[in-house]
Amino acid sequence: MDFKIGDKVTRNSYNNDIIFIITDIIDNTCYLKGLNFRLCADSTISDLKKYTDEVKEDLEYLERIKPIKDLDRGDYFYLPGKILHIDGDKEYLDKCLKFYEDANIWATGIVEEECNIKNNIIDLLEEYNPNIVVITGHDAYYKRKGEKNNINAYKNSSNFVEAIKKARRYEKSHEKLIIIAGACQSDYEELIKAGANFASSPKRINIHALDPAVIATKMSLSNVNEDIDLKKLLETTKYGKDGIGGIKTKGTMYVGYPR
Repeated sequence: MDFKIGDKVTRNSYNNDIIFIITDIIDNTCYLKGLNFRLCADSTISDLKKYTDEVKEDLEYLERIKPIKDLDRGDYFYLPGKILHIDGDKEYLDKCLKFYEDANIWATGIVEEECNIKNNIIDLLEEYNPNIVVITGHDAYYKRKGEKNNINAYKNSSNFVEAIKKARRYEKSHEKLIIIAGACQSDYEELIKAGANFASSPKRINIHALDPAVIATKMSLSNVNEDIDLKKLLETTKYGKDGIGGIKTKGTMYVGYPR
């Protein structure tokens, strides 16, 4: 079967569980990017199957992550927290920015290679002065390179850790700067120890492209004087506590009066 760049495919050896888009073909190898999951992979052509069905939206997930819209309470006004979203993938970033826009939240997006985020994050924090920063893109755990507690066995976890450390040195308080970090299969424990409020992935699984934006949105629209319900918050993401974990944190939204 002929394959070309842009085709939607699945992998037979993984029971055709994830839909990918072919981003490049070199000799007998196809390079793939998850359609909805923050996952890059490669595959031999013989292992691929074209996905010809209509891509169906996960309605249960979309309903679960629907942005809060019921903030019009009498004479009060609301100031949601500002979000800076730094992403290694422009297509995923665009999806997240649309999600923020639908929630009527101030957010700005920056496309930056994962290895370069640590070099630019201080300048970005100073320029945009966000309440919440998202540091994400692509990652992967390679079993052949080491155990799960070996950060060198990950594609980009060490890059995320360095970016988090710099951001946390810039603002030491977990309340004043909420850091959401990681991607598919990231080294969750190291990201949390580096200073993230929320990180992926406790069970080293793939996360949905929108999961970091879901957490950021919920934190932006949560009251600055109240601790969030951590378990309930994590349950809104695609795979719950298996995909993303974190620490109890207050929200970032101020409520004022009168309108």
